[in-house]
Amino acid sequence: MSPRASSLPSTVLFVAVLVGGLIAERIAGAGTSLTAVMVLRLLVLLGIIAWGAVRLMRVSGERRVLWRWTLICYAVAFTGLVLYTAQTELGTRLFGTPLAQAAPKLAVAFQVLFPALLVLGLVPLALLEVSAAAMVRAPVLETERARGALFAGLGTAFVLIFAFSAMYVATQLDATWDLSYFRTARPGESTRKVVRGLNEPLQVTSFFPPANDVGSQVEQYFRELAGESSQLQVERLDQAVEPARARALGVTTNGVVVFSKGEKREVYTVGLELDRARGQLQRLDQEVQRRLLTVARPRRVVYFTTGHGERSDGRAAPGEPARAGINQLKELLRGQNVELQNLGPSEGLGSEVPRDAAVVVLLGPTKDFLPEEVATLREYAERGGRLWIALDPDGPSYDALLEPLGLRYLNTPLANDQVFFRATRQPSDRGNLGTSTFSSHPSVSTLSSLGTQAPVAFLSAGALEPRNPLPPGLGQDITVKSHEATFLDKDRDFTEDPGEERRTWPLVVAVEKSPGPGKELMRAVVMGDSDALADGVVPNLANAYLVMDTLRWLTGEEAISGAVSSEEDVPIQHTREQDVAWFYATVFLGPMLVLGVGFFVTRRRGKRAPRDVAEGGAR
Repeated sequence: MSPRASSLPSTVLFVAVLVGGLIAERIAGAGTSLTAVMVLRLLVLLGIIAWGAVRLMRVSGERRVLWRWTLICYAVAFTGLVLYTAQTELGTRLFGTPLAQAAPKLAVAFQVLFPALLVLGLVPLALLEVSAAAMVRAPVLETERARGALFAGLGTAFVLIFAFSAMYVATQLDATWDLSYFRTARPGESTRKVVRGLNEPLQVTSFFPPANDVGSQVEQYFRELAGESSQLQVERLDQAVEPARARALGVTTNGVVVFSKGEKREVYTVGLELDRARGQLQRLDQEVQRRLLTVARPRRVVYFTTGHGERSDGRAAPGEPARAGINQLKELLRGQNVELQNLGPSEGLGSEVPRDAAVVVLLGPTKDFLPEEVATLREYAERGGRLWIALDPDGPSYDALLEPLGLRYLNTPLANDQVFFRATRQPSDRGNLGTSTFSSHPSVSTLSSLGTQAPVAFLSAGALEPRNPLPPGLGQDITVKSHEATFLDKDRDFTEDPGEERRTWPLVVAVEKSPGPGKELMRAVVMGDSDALADGVVPNLANAYLVMDTLRWLTGEEAISGAVSSEEDVPIQHTREQDVAWFYATVFLGPMLVLGVGFFVTRRRGKRAPRDVAEGGAR
C-alpha cells in the first residue's frame, strides 16, 4: 500500500484535534472563546471525515476495505463527541436550556454513552492503524490481519467499558465486600440498641488522613451505625488539616476516635497502619459500645459485699481456701459504665445500704451474714433494691436471705456424667456442668436467642428450689436450667447412685416484686454457682452474656441487651484424643488412602488393556 493511500496521517490529525480540543476547552474557560473552540473542533473533525470519504471513493480493493473501517471508527468517536458537546455550554446555546434541566434522563444517558463511544472509536482505530502500518510496504494487503486487529480493539474497548461501568456502579452504590481473612467488626445488636436509645445528640469524631485504609474501615462502621439514630452525629477529620478542632477535643495525632457529649469525652486509639490496627478493628464494636455507654448514660454504682469469704480480686484472707478471683468480672462490669465499690461491716452494711447503690452483689460468701446485715439487705430489697446473689454448695444455705425471695438453696453439688466440660480428665470433671436451656426472660434474652450456640459453664453448682407457696406479690422465673441428665450428687462421688434423681435443676432464678404504690420494683437474680462468674470462666461467651444481661435487667436497662459483634480469632483447641486422632490420620490414614486409590486405578487399567488388545485382534 502506497504511503499516499494510507489513512495514518488523517488518523493522527483526527486524534490530535479531538484531544487538543478537549485541552483547549480547559484553557478557554467559559464564554465566547469556549464556544469558538468547540465549533472549530467540530468543523475540523467533520472536514477530516469528509476528506476520508473522498479518499474512500478514489481507492479500490483491500485499500477500500481499510478506509471503510477507518471511517466507521471516525464516525463512532465523532458521535461520542457530539453527545458530549450537547451537555456543554454550546449545547445550552443551541437548545436554549441546559440538557440536564430539559431532559434529565437523556442527559444521564449522554453522560454514560459519550465516553463509551469515544473508547469504541479510538481503541479499535489505534490497533487498526498499527496493523496497517506494518503492511505499508507489502505488495498485497492482508485484510484478515487488519480485521483481527480491529476485532481485538473492539474486544479491548468493551472490556474497558465494562470495567469502568462496574466501577461506576460500585462507587454509586458505595458497597464493599470483604472476602479476606481479616474483617472489621460490624455494629452488633446491643450497640445498635444503645444508639437507638439516645435522647440527646452524641458526637463521634474520627481523625484519619485521606485515603487511609484504617480510616475507611472505621468510617464504614460508623456510617452503618449512624443509620440507627439521627442523634448520633459522625464526622471524619484530618488532624493535620483541622488542628484547632483536634486540640479542642484533646487530640494531637491521627488514628483516634473521640466520643463527646457536652463535657463528657472518651477517646479510642485505633492506629493508622492496617497490620497493627487489626486487633482494634476486630473488637471495634465492643470498644465503641463501652465508650458510648460511658458518654451517653450516667454511671451506676455496684456494691460487692465483703467480710464473709466472698470472691474478690485480691488474695484470699488467711485461713480461707484459695479460689478463683473476679478480676475479669469486674473488668467486664466497668466496661458497662459501672463504678465498683466494696460494702462490708466497715462500710456500713450493718446499718444501711448506700442510697446510690444500683445493685448489691453477694458473690460466693462462705460465712453467714450477721443478723443486722441480713436485716439491712432485706430492708434494701423491700424499698425496691436490686440483689445479685451467687452461692456455692460448700457455703451456708442463707435461708434468712432467700426466704423473702421465695427460694431455698440445696447445699448439694450437681453432677452430670453425660454432658460436662472436661478439664482434668478426672471423675470430678462431671461437676463442670454445661447447659443451653434458657427461658425467655429479659435477664437471659441474648442467651435464649443464641440457643445451643452459647452453653453456659457452671463448675460447681448447687440447685435452687422455689418455695411453695410463694410470698404474696412475688414473681419468679427459672431462667437457666441444667441438662436433663444432671443428678443431685449427695455423696459427692460424681457417680449416680440410687436415690440421686436425674432431671433438670434450676441454676439461675430471676425474682421480681412490686413493694407497693410509689415504690420501685424489687428485682433479684440468684445463681446456684459463683464459679460461673469467676476468672477463667467469664471469658466464655455465654457466661459473659449472662453477666451483661443480668446486670442490665437488674438496673432496668434490658432494652439494650443483645449480642456484641467481634471478629477476634478464636483459638482452635483439641483434646489429647483429638490430637492423637489427627496425628494418625495425617501420617498413616491419608497416605494409605492415596496408595489404595492408586492401586485400584492401576489394577483396572491393567485388566482393561488385555481386553482391548483381544478385541482389536478379533476385528
